[in-house]
Amino acid sequence: MKDYETKILLLGIGNSGRSDDGLGWAFLDAMQDKLTSEFDLEYRYQLQIEDAELISNYDVVYFIDAHLDQFAQGYHLEPCLPLRTESFSTHQLDPRTVVYLCESIYNKRPETFTLGISGVAFDLNIGISAQAKSNLSNALNFFENSILELTINK
Repeated sequence: MKDYETKILLLGIGNSGRSDDGLGWAFLDAMQDKLTSEFDLEYRYQLQIEDAELISNYDVVYFIDAHLDQFAQGYHLEPCLPLRTESFSTHQLDPRTVVYLCESIYNKRPETFTLGISGVAFDLNIGISAQAKSNLSNALNFFENSILELTINK
């Protein structure tokens, strides 16, 4: 982690070996060369309890993942508010639970968002579908023209 006044984490979740499930990683790949120095990138197959410690070191965190919902613009950004959950699976941890753990364990509450990008194919395959590529492009344009532009012009 770098030491800057405002620290921003882009946390891409997914699996590039399962078609559109790789959208979170593809987003990070596409943004890597466009980001300013206050951004850090992390790739995850799935979220883990330890990610609460990771996000406690940042001011702003974006959880970026493929989504089954078909959003009108191909993506959806929303605040990620803390939520205590009790899960019976170790294979899926909600970003809201990671935020809850961060707040309850480390007494820190970064500003957090989820960016869901609509996917349509989640089979075993390298590469994302044509529809997912279009949705990814829309999400990237939004992020570059809104979020990134605001950060650069602070």
